[in-house]
Amino acid sequence: MAITVDMIKELREKTGSGMMDCKKALTESGGDMEKAIVWLREKGIASADKKMSRVTAEGIVDAYIHGNGRVGVLIEVNIETDFAAKNEDFRRMVRDVAMQIAAMKPRWVSRSEVPADVLEQERSIVRNQALNEGKPEKIVDKIVDGRLSKFYQENCLLEQAYIKDDSKTIETLVKEMIALVGENISIRRFVRYALGEGLQKRDENFAEEVMKQIK
Repeated sequence: MAITVDMIKELREKTGSGMMDCKKALTESGGDMEKAIVWLREKGIASADKKMSRVTAEGIVDAYIHGNGRVGVLIEVNIETDFAAKNEDFRRMVRDVAMQIAAMKPRWVSRSEVPADVLEQERSIVRNQALNEGKPEKIVDKIVDGRLSKFYQENCLLEQAYIKDDSKTIETLVKEMIALVGENISIRRFVRYALGEGLQKRDENFAEEVMKQIK
C-alpha cells in the first residue's frame, strides 16, 4: 500500500511523533493506522517525542579516538539528571554516536544548524544541475527538494543512517534511548579532528575502518 503524506500527517497528529518515524511506522504496518500507532508505542518513539521539550542540564562530554590517534571526536550529549547521565546504556549510546561522527563526518547536529548561506548555495547548485540535465522547469523545485533532503541526510548527524543499523537514523537511536531511560536527551555539539586535515595526503576510508572495529 502506498504511504501518502496525508497518512503520515494523520499519524503525526495522533501520536506527536516525527514525520520520518511516522512514515517508518506506516511502512512497517502496511499502511494500517492502528498498527502503526502500536508500532510507535512499542518502539517508545511516541512517548519519547513528548519528552523532547524537557530541559536537559546534565550529561557528559565524551571523547573517541580512532586509528592510533589519527581521528578524534569530542561530543557533548545532555540529559535531564545526573543520575541518568551515569546510565551505562546512555553512555554506550554516546560512544556509538561519537563513532558515527568519526566515520561519517557530519558537519552539523541538525538541519536547523545549517547556515543560511550554505543552504542557499547548495540550493543554487542542485537547481542548476537539474536545469543543465534538461529537467522540465515545472518539476525542478521537487527535484531540488529531493536533492536537498539527501544533502541533509549526508551532513546532519541526526538524519544520518546509523552505521551499526542503517534501518534507523541517529535521531531514532536517540529517541529509543529516551524511551529506555525515561528522560529527554539532546546532542548539543561535537567537533571532529582528523590528523593532517587540509593537507595533501592519501585518502582514508574511516567509515570502513570504524565498521571493522565494530565487528
